[in-house]
Amino acid sequence: MSKILKKLELAPAIYEFEVEAPLIAHKCKPGQFVIVVVDEESERVPLTIGDFDRAKGTITLMVQAVGATTRHLCQDFNEGDDILHVAGPLGTPSEMKNFGTVVVVCGGIGVAPVYPIARAYHELGNKVIAIIGARSKDLIMWEDRMKAVCDEIIITTDDGSRGHKGFVTDPVKEMLTRGDKVDYVLAIGPIIMMMNVAKTTAPFKVHTTASLNAIMVDGTGMCGGCRVHVGGETKFACVDGPEFDAHQVDFTNLIQRSKMYKTQEAIENNCGCGGHCKCAAE
Repeated sequence: MSKILKKLELAPAIYEFEVEAPLIAHKCKPGQFVIVVVDEESERVPLTIGDFDRAKGTITLMVQAVGATTRHLCQDFNEGDDILHVAGPLGTPSEMKNFGTVVVVCGGIGVAPVYPIARAYHELGNKVIAIIGARSKDLIMWEDRMKAVCDEIIITTDDGSRGHKGFVTDPVKEMLTRGDKVDYVLAIGPIIMMMNVAKTTAPFKVHTTASLNAIMVDGTGMCGGCRVHVGGETKFACVDGPEFDAHQVDFTNLIQRSKMYKTQEAIENNCGCGGHCKCAAE
């Protein structure tokens, strides 16, 4: 059992949970994730560790209510409640060294997994530039946290309600076209966003990493749901990653695979009972 110590609504259907997990907090490193089973009726859900406090013995998770289990967690669980299982840390930690100038690009709730990585890079002496993208200003999250660990913050919004109107790739391309010193780029967010970041940096031969945590399912490599082609080889995001050389990832295949469970997700999301039932299986 892991007790929820804090629950905060960051935006519509997006919540921050601070969870009691002393063993995980003691061992976890930036880039890793946990598997959450909220109760005996729920599926396994992989969630990236957005923050951790070794002294308090807590980890922080950012959860978007998009499916049956995440909706159940966000809607029905509150401070003081216990989550049945939180297992981890899992996955390969991010590569940690002094690259020089690091640009971290995050879209939507991708800011959560980016935060501990950016903090670690900053502590290692890197110059860290963060590009945070969202559909609108109301969906920009953890900006204060990111400001505390970055040398520069660039905000982009699709509708222009805050910062640059456009996509996260726009400032990346501007930097590289100007000849700014960029030694390493990390992209975490929707698959299409990460693909476009990779396409933007490729002509400039800037080392670029994409975190493929969005495609993970069971988190152990057994289900094969997170299978991805990287440099012509088959990899599993949950055990071989989740971070890979973005210029080697077959994003076309990845996008196709990400649509595999759309029918089941639609059934869960429209079953009329909030998804927390066995309707979809009957």
